[in-house]
Amino acid sequence: MRTRNILLACGMAIILIGVTAAITLLPAQSNEEQLEEYEGTEREYLAFDRIDHIAHDIELPETMEFCGEEVPLHLFYVRERLERELLINTYRHSTTLLQLKRTTRWFPVMEPIMEQYGLPEDFKYLAMIESELTNAVSPSKAVGFWQFLEGTGKEYNLEINREVDMRYNVEKETVAACKYLKDSYRKFGSWISAAAAFNCGNGRISRTMDDQRVDSYFDMLLPEETQRYVYRILALKLITENPEKYGFQIGDNGWYRPYEYKTVTVTESIHNLMDFAFEQGTNYKMLKYFNPWLRSNSLTVSAGKSYDIKIPTGKYAETHKPMRNVDE
Repeated sequence: MRTRNILLACGMAIILIGVTAAITLLPAQSNEEQLEEYEGTEREYLAFDRIDHIAHDIELPETMEFCGEEVPLHLFYVRERLERELLINTYRHSTTLLQLKRTTRWFPVMEPIMEQYGLPEDFKYLAMIESELTNAVSPSKAVGFWQFLEGTGKEYNLEINREVDMRYNVEKETVAACKYLKDSYRKFGSWISAAAAFNCGNGRISRTMDDQRVDSYFDMLLPEETQRYVYRILALKLITENPEKYGFQIGDNGWYRPYEYKTVTVTESIHNLMDFAFEQGTNYKMLKYFNPWLRSNSLTVSAGKSYDIKIPTGKYAETHKPMRNVDE
């Protein structure tokens, strides 16, 4: 019995060696041959190809602009830094994909404000790298899509207190960002330098220009975070403007839609926002979802002041369960 088991094991080993050798001798298929055998569209194959963890190099554009200013891609270190950020964000699949899906919800909110205040639309990509188009809170307590610190927010007329924090109001914080960036542009005469100053401050950019005797962001030696900052904006601009080129495929129904809501102007204090939400035909969760700037369960409205509160409508008014009566 033992001898028969040994012979059986040897036979199986010989068969496996033969099969492996036969597979090894088969000619490797080119991408074109694999595509011919793949039963699907070319786009589906490319998606399959990426799932197979094949990393592809990325071709940089020959020329590029940001806010109408030339990016000097003829400089080797500019090309290599841009390539670094482009590769990182291209293969940062889930994070970049989510950001792309959010653009169709939030860019239509931000773009008219930028136009109204004379800020180039390319700055919407700055909001992407600041917060990934979410009301994020950083370890340094910077808040919102544009990541304003409390002091800077108040300096640019954002109301911040126990009940209200307008850094969580996308429209109002975008107005503040427009004013800040335009102030920086008036100081430096360059939108690219203004973008860098949004990261490290106007003072740091001014001192660097004076100390290093240069006037271009691309000639400055800055802290690593700021050194990468503008290139990250440029990378997101390239990807967002042509997502399929960089392997991101989103169906027509995959893009996030803008919120549907009506606006209720409040001129008197609200002592209980839960009751207010019920009176408006929604619930507390949805009220806070649409108005994250409401930071408490109440809202004090001073004489002569008012607040615009968004109330969800259409499909966004739907909730999981029917609203129960408060008297039950």
